[in-house]
Amino acid sequence: MLYLKTLIIVVQLLSALGVIGLVLLQHGKGADMGAAFGSGASGSLFGASGSANFLSRTTAVLATVFFVSTLALTYLGSYHAKPSAGVLGAAAPAPVVASAPVASAPAASAPAAASPVAAASNPGNDVPK
Repeated sequence: MLYLKTLIIVVQLLSALGVIGLVLLQHGKGADMGAAFGSGASGSLFGASGSANFLSRTTAVLATVFFVSTLALTYLGSYHAKPSAGVLGAAAPAPVVASAPVASAPAASAPAAASPVAAASNPGNDVPK
């Protein structure tokens, strides 16, 4: 899931930079008068009006990619996995730990290893050495 989020973030970043660059490359509506006198898109690679169509279409595609990646990141950020229902379809209850009653006998009369409470409180006592 982390790799998917990283990939979507990279796509979103590249599309945002592409939209910024393409918007800066496009001419405004007032640039048509300047192009009539020899400066402008008349000598460009795409012809007189070809660059405007190409740049505006590419900008629209990159803006769509940006919005879709933003929605995908929002969905992935709000997604929370549900716990598994188990084999039988019912959620398994948490195990209940029953506490043993503490004996009122003095600690010197009973060995520490014989008491279940003492063995549970010292987890390394039952391991052979």
